Amino acid sequence: MFLKSTRTAIITIALFTLITGVFYPLLVTGIAQLVFPAKANGSLIKKEGKVLGSALIGQPFSDPKYFWGRPSATSPFVYNAAASVGSNYGPLNPALLDGAKKRIQDLRAADSSNTQPIPVDLVTASGSGLDPHISVAAALYQAGRVARSRNLAEAKVRLLVDRNTEGRQLGLLGEPRVNVLQLNLALDDLQSKPEVK
Repeated sequence: MFLKSTRTAIITIALFTLITGVFYPLLVTGIAQLVFPAKANGSLIKKEGKVLGSALIGQPFSDPKYFWGRPSATSPFVYNAAASVGSNYGPLNPALLDGAKKRIQDLRAADSSNTQPIPVDLVTASGSGLDPHISVAAALYQAGRVARSRNLAEAKVRLLVDRNTEGRQLGLLGEPRVNVLQLNLALDDLQSKPEVK
């Protein structure tokens, strides 16, 4: 009786290991590759065959001619996809306020002529620390600095922000947002093309 029960248990474990550990993952991966291959492979952004990043993970930008993303709290470096984490500072933690004050100072120093209120997503990290998006307000806040750094009309930069704004998911979930990497690539493309007369 013991041997029969043990054999049944071993066969059951082996069978379910094959079903749930091999066949099901292969089936799901195959369907994903057929139905939405770009998303299944990480939503990679490529230019001339070279991978520049992912539409799902933020990247650090510090040059004034680029839009800056939401701060990242990952370590040992920012936007570390292997260490997705927020700062976990509570609202009463002085480190949260100190970090926000430092970011406000940095933003004011980078564009001292800008007197607009700074959008909160430019001074606080998200729960994942990997956000690739900023709010439309955060992008528009930076438009003047980016335009001056690139010798472009601010209206042209604002139009580019508008063209790269993603709407609400399914028309009602979330808020309109801008993917920072895609916007910065659009800026580079705009300046690499000769003016059409």
